[in-house]
Amino acid sequence: MVFKCQEDSFLKEFTSKVISCDKSEFDATVDGKNVKINGYEVILENTVLFPEGGGQPCDHGFLNDQPVYQVSRRGDKAVHFVEKPFNVGDDVKGVIDWNRRLDNMQQHSGQHLISAILIREFKFDTISWYLGEEVSYVELDTPKITQEQIDHVENICNELIREHRPVVVDIFDENTPPEKLENYRSARDLPADHVGDIRVVTIEGIDSNMCCGTHVANLSQLQAIKLLHSEKSKRKDKVLLYFLIGNRVINRLNNCLKREQKLTALLKTNPVQHPEFVEKLIQNTKSLNKNLQTVLKDLAVYEAAKLKESKEKYFILHRKEADPTFMSILIKEAGRTDIFQFLSVGDEKGAGNIVLYGNEKAITDLSPNICELLGGKGAAQGNKFQAKVTNLSNHKSAVKLVKEYFDQK
Repeated sequence: MVFKCQEDSFLKEFTSKVISCDKSEFDATVDGKNVKINGYEVILENTVLFPEGGGQPCDHGFLNDQPVYQVSRRGDKAVHFVEKPFNVGDDVKGVIDWNRRLDNMQQHSGQHLISAILIREFKFDTISWYLGEEVSYVELDTPKITQEQIDHVENICNELIREHRPVVVDIFDENTPPEKLENYRSARDLPADHVGDIRVVTIEGIDSNMCCGTHVANLSQLQAIKLLHSEKSKRKDKVLLYFLIGNRVINRLNNCLKREQKLTALLKTNPVQHPEFVEKLIQNTKSLNKNLQTVLKDLAVYEAAKLKESKEKYFILHRKEADPTFMSILIKEAGRTDIFQFLSVGDEKGAGNIVLYGNEKAITDLSPNICELLGGKGAAQGNKFQAKVTNLSNHKSAVKLVKEYFDQK
């Protein structure tokens, strides 16, 4: 069966009769969370809402005033998942989420175009594709693709869009002899369990392909194609080529411009100079960090010298600007195991690292309580306990714990 949504991809609403309505439970995404919903599976005589298939996600929309959470295909029927039942024989009005439909149409028709040009120009066959919420990709049967090849394909695709080539859908009866269909590619877009009439989507002079999805009527409706980048597939000797089409190109450009404006305000320099300016900032930061590490090493040696001369039972030190290396240097330079050392580094109101060093019994007694206070978890090895902590704002309470432990001895 060819659904109304496949007869006319630009049809936004359609009224049809309910032929079945059965209780069901299904998975849905609500406010970004995966939830199980008790509801009903509704099958209509025909539908304007596209069921998932051929790599294309299903439409979203409404049956009367009820949201449709999912539309799936079972044989030649489209199953709509809703929360409340309809009576068999009722007329219900289906309305699609047009922005989602248009986006899916642009990505799907654009994928046909990209795949056709890739195989025409370089013999790179598309073995699968993925229509993502933000970015899509085609998986190519080649171990690599160069940037020059990507640019070449992109230029051809956009030139064909400017030529506003027609996109035509022909429908063949399911009993059509196979030899009449043998020239149409079908591996990518026709579901394995497809039954009923066969649709062939043709981009004039470019490509003819069996497909069940919704498509634009003219390549000009794709607006533009941007091939983003490629990367190796998980499958051996295959490549993923990522792309944006239509409104997604415009949305990406808008986001890039907003980021550029923010960077211009922060860096106070012309956008053309942003890369050079950021590179200088990175180099300066690396130089400053290197100098800071040198200073912290000297500071660790200085503190170790004080510890060497100490007559106290314990030594406590926190440096917010230091890192675990600072503590290791201090301990090594001091070489004192007879004095209990409570060392910490990190944000005084947030996360950091601690080391307890010295008497093993004291470490065993104090480490659980200190970790509880500082929100940490660590491990001891001999006379050294190390932990990552999340709440250094309780550092004073931990210090008090150490002082009370030794002052009572």
